[in-house]
Amino acid sequence: MDIKVGAWSHTSYADKETQWICDQVRSLVEGKTNKIYQEFKAALSMDHILAGHTYLIKVRVGERNYIHLQVYQARPCDGAWLQLLGVLEDKTQDDPLEHFNN
Repeated sequence: MDIKVGAWSHTSYADKETQWICDQVRSLVEGKTNKIYQEFKAALSMDHILAGHTYLIKVRVGERNYIHLQVYQARPCDGAWLQLLGVLEDKTQDDPLEHFNN
């Protein structure tokens, strides 16, 4: 698979690593949205590599409810820390993952 630095990857199904990232930022997401989620399952993701990784992740938070997360992960040599960059609420299964600012 060719990885283009600075370009967004194609959308793909979430894997164990993506779910791990979601688990790590879950409390931050719940604080930002002022909600407690009974379900928090990564569904789809895409990423952007440039001085670390930026992830866009579609997370299932209910039967037909989704949120989109934007998470930055520093390079391993910088400690690989995670930062929640944003959350979009009220998304559906059909809403595409797109870069956002909030």
